[in-house]
Amino acid sequence: MEFLTNSPGETEAIGAALGKILPPGSIIAYRGDLGAGKTAFTRGLARGLGCTELVTSPTYTIVNEYPGGRCPLFHFDMYRLRSSDDLWDIGWEDYLDRNGICAVEWSENVADALENPITITIKKLGEESRRITIVGGDFLADLSL
Repeated sequence: MEFLTNSPGETEAIGAALGKILPPGSIIAYRGDLGAGKTAFTRGLARGLGCTELVTSPTYTIVNEYPGGRCPLFHFDMYRLRSSDDLWDIGWEDYLDRNGICAVEWSENVADALENPITITIKKLGEESRRITIVGGDFLADLSL
């Protein structure tokens, strides 16, 4: 499934639509360059889940937790991790056991630890334009904007 957006607000709207239908226990593997809009998409995802907290990039904390909403959202940034071994060291299995949504930026650094992820690729087309491609999850047929 592919979408074109022309602003961070439109990117967030797609994230919100996905958040409304995403089943608990889902893993999202983000792909995209720095500044592509992964955190903007996650802000929308949180809104769609019913979270009202301010969503920020977990660049320095590795993971931000948002417990509000219909299930918790765990927003990871794996940029600084060298391998999936590092992910297991920070308690990855504990997050999986909590039956929330795990949204993983720089997922390629820990790809072998992500079981059946929904892959979201965000590509910059211009200053504000983005191509968002979502692959995986049979529930995507229910995604509507």
